[in-house]
Amino acid sequence: MSTRMISLERWLKNTLNLETIQLMPLTNDASFRCYYRIAMDNTSFVVMDAPPDKENSLPFFKVAENLRAVGLNAPQIIAHDLEQGFLILTDFGSEHYLSALSNGQVDNLYCDALEALVIMQTHTKMDLPLYSYRLLHEEMNLFIDWLVNAHLSLSLSPVEKVNLADCFEQLSQMALAQPQVFVHRDYHSRNLMVVPQRNPGILDFQDAVKGPVTYDVVSFLRDCYIALPQEKVTQWVTYYYELALKADILQNVNKQQFLMWFDWMGIQRHLKASGIFARLYRRDGKTGYLKDIPRTLQYIVTVSSHYPSLMPLYKIVKERVLPAC
Repeated sequence: MSTRMISLERWLKNTLNLETIQLMPLTNDASFRCYYRIAMDNTSFVVMDAPPDKENSLPFFKVAENLRAVGLNAPQIIAHDLEQGFLILTDFGSEHYLSALSNGQVDNLYCDALEALVIMQTHTKMDLPLYSYRLLHEEMNLFIDWLVNAHLSLSLSPVEKVNLADCFEQLSQMALAQPQVFVHRDYHSRNLMVVPQRNPGILDFQDAVKGPVTYDVVSFLRDCYIALPQEKVTQWVTYYYELALKADILQNVNKQQFLMWFDWMGIQRHLKASGIFARLYRRDGKTGYLKDIPRTLQYIVTVSSHYPSLMPLYKIVKERVLPAC
């Protein structure tokens, strides 16, 4: 047993006043955090192990408290030791949105999540880091550094590098021009749990920032883990747009402008995501995300094909990067 696990079990025994501890490992995410399920008095809880040298648990704690304060269903923190990176959370069960999309309740689930997103954007009042110009570019550069260079060993020509830099500049300016709101930053089918009351259960919000209004919408509707039918995406993005108008998130923004923001924000996010998936494999040895790269790149190809100023990005991804994958 590792030193880390010994410390965790000692903390749990002291905190819960238990003599023995039985932890059931849960599927871990793309970070260095680990999760376990523990049962006590016929109730199950989730234990989060976030090594403090790799993960800062304070943002998770603060955002969870704020989301719950406005009526959203984030986990309740039952106990915590932030210095050690140990937390005990309420358990939302095992049915996330990704596993529930074939049960005939898709429309209800997606409306629930979009309505919760509007509450998050309008009611959550926090001093969050800004989704800055620098951060936007750092994220897009993950595509070059980890997917193009490290994973695929592709060499970009000087002209291609200049063209990509120009496209990245356009994408960042489009993002910064949008209304800036609370951004969950990973609002998608693997981080939303199907729960019987106050659906959805919301997870993995510790990287929240203040940023573009379309970021979480496109993260959710152009999900890296499942390609939804286009007619459904159109239906749900319209539903969100109407909700946002009523909530005064969008003022004097016509639907055409909003859809362009939605498209371009999605390209920025998918550049970032494809780079992260490659990094998870190359740096962290996590192979499970490689299968999601082609789907993520296909979003970029499909959307950028409609915008002449993004044609250089379209050509690089379609003609060089996707075939190499």
